[in-house]
Amino acid sequence: MSGLPIEHVLGWAQFNGMRIAVDPGVFVPRRRTEWLVRQAAAVAPARAIVVDLCCGSGAVGAALASVLDGAEIFAVDIDPAAVLCAVGNLAAAGGRVFEGDLYDPLPGTLRGRVDVLVANAPYVPTDAVGLMPPEARLYEPRVALDGGRDGLDVQRRVSAEALQWLAPGGHLLVETSRQQAPLTVEAFLRHGLTAHVASSPEHDATVVVGGRRSHK
Repeated sequence: MSGLPIEHVLGWAQFNGMRIAVDPGVFVPRRRTEWLVRQAAAVAPARAIVVDLCCGSGAVGAALASVLDGAEIFAVDIDPAAVLCAVGNLAAAGGRVFEGDLYDPLPGTLRGRVDVLVANAPYVPTDAVGLMPPEARLYEPRVALDGGRDGLDVQRRVSAEALQWLAPGGHLLVETSRQQAPLTVEAFLRHGLTAHVASSPEHDATVVVGGRRSHK
């Protein structure tokens, strides 16, 4: 089939030095998202509780489990195929994977205890999805690509509830684009988070990192 991602043919993708299983129809982890992993690892405390929202294949959670000693990994995706794939990729790390919409399926016991909250949420504007390469447009789930009118709908929802879940000193990290970063920062600030932009020309990657605002 024309445009079929090579990762779907092989059944795996190279990510952060690991082989991540990628089933047909599941979003393929991008190498630029390795920058998100690096930034998350840099702010993670010992034995961190990590939540990976919009986890897709579970690549980010698996990568963080491989570099963080004693981390507890929780992952969520709304797509059943992605959840099944993530279960396999996170099994070795003892990760728990939940099917549902963002925070909804997470155990309530995690509220106020999450050290690292990562989200590679969809951020392609709706009108731009049809312009994407066929390997994405035809073979990856639209729910993993379409971020709404300006691409930030899911990011705004993630940031709106983050403070309910973050532990003191915890961080939210969201992958975005260089052009959209100011809007992502705006969403963080609006919902009571600090925000700074971490960019990597080498990875062609942009991540917004936030935490609780100081009230001093």
